[in-house]
Amino acid sequence: MAQQTVTTDLPPGPKPAEALRADAERNRERILAAAHRLFSREGLGVSMTAVAREADVGNATLFRRFATKELLIEAVFKDRVDVYNNLVTTCSKNPDPWQGFTDYVQCVCTLQASDPAFLEVLTLTFPDGTVETRRAEAERRVLDLISRAKEIGHLRQDFSERDLTILLMANSGVLRAAGPTSDASRRLTAQLLRAYATKDAPPVALPKAPPRAELYHAMIRLLRGHST
Repeated sequence: MAQQTVTTDLPPGPKPAEALRADAERNRERILAAAHRLFSREGLGVSMTAVAREADVGNATLFRRFATKELLIEAVFKDRVDVYNNLVTTCSKNPDPWQGFTDYVQCVCTLQASDPAFLEVLTLTFPDGTVETRRAEAERRVLDLISRAKEIGHLRQDFSERDLTILLMANSGVLRAAGPTSDASRRLTAQLLRAYATKDAPPVALPKAPPRAELYHAMIRLLRGHST
């Protein structure tokens, strides 16, 4: 009679709670990284399904972590909203409102170069929470900074906060064509600040113009992008 081999191996049991929490945190970080990549490339209009695909997780996993797209956007950009809020606070505390205003505009354009999707976040209204509170608080401080720069006679009276949106729209096009390392964005920002200034305002330093060849290739890339 053949001798039977008896095994004592048991099927794997459920993961310990610590392992489950580690798995959940890894999934969360993958989702956030994937969402940021997609938002930076394609804007905030990307679908949650696209985010799940990019993160290589199922839709159920994504929605378990972030029930709505607004909550996902909040999580992705929370740290950047904090950076922006600190920037606005620093600029608004400058004893020279005109210097504070020009510093704010130049720094925001630099933020736009480093993270194209971030400024789109500032146009949104989020559900009640920390991000929305800080975003709204920063917006109030920017409006106050604009008012004070006008009061001292260095910012033109016909300047509107909507001109900041126009500036950022223009800068977005320059960044797409010339790239974030080009002098073109900094040159544009400085020229526009000069246009916003009164004749009594201290002059804004003007960075050098980019090389002609760089601008030529940037224009070609821009035109090719419009033709596709």
